[in-house]
Amino acid sequence: MKLKKSLRLPLDEFINLSLYDKKIGYYMKKNPFGKKGDFITSPNISRLFSEMIAIWTINFWESLGSPKRFNLIELGAGNGEMMKILIESFKKFPIFFNSCQIIIYEKSPHLIKEQKNKLDKKKIIWVTNINKLKKIPSIFIANEFFDSIAIKQFYKKQNIWFEKYVDIKNRNEAFFLDKKFDMKKFEKKINYNLSKNQNFIEYSLLGTDYLRKVSNIIKKNNGGLLIIDYGYLEKKMKNTLQSIRNHNYSNILRDIGESDITHNINFYLFKRLIKQLGGLQNILTTQGEFLTKMGIQERAEIISKNQNFTKKADIYFRLRRLIDNNQMGHLFKVMLIKKEKNDFKLGF
Repeated sequence: MKLKKSLRLPLDEFINLSLYDKKIGYYMKKNPFGKKGDFITSPNISRLFSEMIAIWTINFWESLGSPKRFNLIELGAGNGEMMKILIESFKKFPIFFNSCQIIIYEKSPHLIKEQKNKLDKKKIIWVTNINKLKKIPSIFIANEFFDSIAIKQFYKKQNIWFEKYVDIKNRNEAFFLDKKFDMKKFEKKINYNLSKNQNFIEYSLLGTDYLRKVSNIIKKNNGGLLIIDYGYLEKKMKNTLQSIRNHNYSNILRDIGESDITHNINFYLFKRLIKQLGGLQNILTTQGEFLTKMGIQERAEIISKNQNFTKKADIYFRLRRLIDNNQMGHLFKVMLIKKEKNDFKLGF
């Protein structure tokens, strides 16, 4: 990337450039998932993860009254691995499967191509605008979706707020700088008292916009949103910005467009935003608790029967990665957003 002059961007615009620019964007030109990529997600660790999501989805559909027509939308389907296993599982429940319109919301043309190569194109619709969904009950699944959306960062110094910017000289030369920021004006714009009791803030305009849009669809048409992502519950926000390349942390300012940039979700903020919308409720647990309550250990026992020692060891090694508190079990949280009248709690 060659620039004729220095480019100064707010952090969220820099992240969007790095991840989604049509020419250099990380997600627009490569498949970052799996051993050969830069990171591994739960569906790529074990098919058991996707099987549990499939069983949960069918049960949640029943809690909606088993509608004869409904949307199932995966927000950001990665390399398509989870959707592949979901469809395999759904086919064993023909009434559910025949009622289901499967939709993938995906921004990356490169990943859409990957997904289409892996999945049955006849059963799936790809969309780039969730507002154009049919007005029928809709179940949204967002596995590591919100953490990949760009964030702004602000910090307070001597009662003055500053916003983090990035000054880019070229693709290999960039540095952070800070600019004074009118927080009161920003809070009026987003209709939320973001800075209360905070000295540091991470906030995604686009991420909260998705949250509101999906929540409003649920309120109008019934349904739910299942979020699986790494994050924390504390009221105090913290700096969780990170960059990953070749399964290791990397320098966010180097080799722009070659690393994944991500952050931890502040689920306390999500809970507050959902409450502000009204008419909805949310329940939250850890990934380890969710998968355990869904019966993932029992499923592992079933599929490991009659397997040799090496295969059994591999199944349980992968299972531990998903549910152990020292691995993904505690760091990853699972949140369900649904209508207040729906008392569904499976997995929570």
